[in-house]
Amino acid sequence: MGDFALWPVLAGAAAFFVVGAIWYGVLFGKAWQRAAGMSDEDVQGGNMALIFGLTFAFEMLIAMVLWHLIARTSPEPHVVMMMSIGFAVGVMIPAVGINYLYQRKSGMLFAIDSGHFIAGMAAMGGVFLLFL
Repeated sequence: MGDFALWPVLAGAAAFFVVGAIWYGVLFGKAWQRAAGMSDEDVQGGNMALIFGLTFAFEMLIAMVLWHLIARTSPEPHVVMMMSIGFAVGVMIPAVGINYLYQRKSGMLFAIDSGHFIAGMAAMGGVFLLFL
């Protein structure tokens, strides 16, 4: 297992992206929209190609870092999943939480976004297991 491998990183980022599409689409789309204070026009008015492109680029970066960390450890399945979910719970969610406190975002928005990070990182870890 090398420190960097393109296919697991691409697949992990794609898994995270698909989770996001489902999470913010069919599962929590309207609840997220209300919690974020966005109208239908706000949601549809953005440059979606840019937003989706940058989202995938950021998810690629997350996948590269996580794959690198996993490559430097004992990649047992439980370790991979602990690192994946632990990264969400121990790094991503607290960082977003700090920003949300100062931006006065709602607890509901925080809960929806935090759930996305946990589910997305779990999916990424699960996909990484396919490449070990």
